[in-house]
Amino acid sequence: MAADQRGKAATLALRRRLLRYRDSGVGAARTTNSCRLFFPEDPIKIVRGQGQYMYDEQGAEYIDCINNVAHVGHCHPLVVQAAHEQNQVLNTNSRYLHDNIVDYAQRLSETLPEKLCVFYFLNSGSEANDLALRLARQYTGHWDVVVLDHAYHGHLSSLIDISPYKFRDLDGQKEWVHVAPLPDTYRGPYREDHPNPAVAYASEVKRVVSSAQEKGRKIAAFFAESLPSVGGQIIPPAGYFPEVAGHIRRAGGVFVADEIQVGFGRVGKHFWAFQLQGEDFVPDIVTMGKSIGNGHPVACVATTQAVARAFEATGVEYFNTFGGSPVSCAVGLAVLDVLEKEQLQAHAACVGSFLMELLGQQKAKHPILGDIRGVGLFIGVDLIKDEATRMPATEEADYVVSSTDGPGRNVLKFKPPMCFSLDNARHVVAKLDAILTGFTTSLG
Repeated sequence: MAADQRGKAATLALRRRLLRYRDSGVGAARTTNSCRLFFPEDPIKIVRGQGQYMYDEQGAEYIDCINNVAHVGHCHPLVVQAAHEQNQVLNTNSRYLHDNIVDYAQRLSETLPEKLCVFYFLNSGSEANDLALRLARQYTGHWDVVVLDHAYHGHLSSLIDISPYKFRDLDGQKEWVHVAPLPDTYRGPYREDHPNPAVAYASEVKRVVSSAQEKGRKIAAFFAESLPSVGGQIIPPAGYFPEVAGHIRRAGGVFVADEIQVGFGRVGKHFWAFQLQGEDFVPDIVTMGKSIGNGHPVACVATTQAVARAFEATGVEYFNTFGGSPVSCAVGLAVLDVLEKEQLQAHAACVGSFLMELLGQQKAKHPILGDIRGVGLFIGVDLIKDEATRMPATEEADYVVSSTDGPGRNVLKFKPPMCFSLDNARHVVAKLDAILTGFTTSLG
């Protein structure tokens, strides 16, 4: 690897010169939002990562609490070694027979319900969700999609259209997209005191479907993250997805579980977050990405034989030049090996529970801490202005961290590498305590 010769100021100056566009009619260049950095006025220049830690050009150490790409830890030596060794032998497209792609598909199949037995490999979560949309439409012969409010499913045009988090700031909602309420038992219409919030929220999906059908629309799919992340680190009530799946399938659609940010053992109790909804619940399509390559561009769609056959019946071949390459699959296999050998799924359950406990202990001291929700190492802390109204503390959240989630932009998110430790949890909560104490003191 070439030595990093450029200083932070020089890198920032070059970036500002190259990653810009001209604002039409004004003539002045400005940095585009698509290249936005954390702390844009004084960004951190990260030059190295190891485990759950990242290091800047001065050697300062940072604990990574939100970068859910480096799933088993930044630069894990076994993952790096697997990529290096395969790169020394062969890396080409997937038109040639190779053991890695079938071995990887086999290993993934062992983590999923038997029904999900056909795999398509791609390079990113956006590609995976785009393909899932194509599969759903081809299988059902329908076009429309039901999504959850404030959802985000990717940056491709097809996915911006089904991502309320994005389309509301762009061209608005398409007529073939139908939005259901987030199953949020803290802020939504059906809260923790409701006798059956799962059925109540699923009935909202049924209402959305019925309204669409009355207009002559036909539902192809219900798309949802198994745990809505951009929506605010939401934990859907148990039984919600099976109820929703029933409504969607009766309308002729399929259920797509987006596991890109939440799968691969992160929830601790199960390998896949959709499994939190019960052993009998099986989506028709599951998408995965981000974490499965630990930073290498790998993604996958898993589906049923019936859905795959309908897709093949078009006679149009699906081919992805780099999807399922020997190196990508070697990396994917190595990530699975590390998860198993280091027992990171159980580790996520243990450390996540401990982190939730520590955060809960801070509530008495800091009334700004509203709901603390999560499972495994997927945790959200809902900051509020007061307990009675649960008004989002958006400005306060911006003061605490650089990146928040939820419609009110007030939810602190924890999605660290799976090697995040008990000591890391103690350190992070101590820092949060100090920040909130200082913030309260500054307000007088």
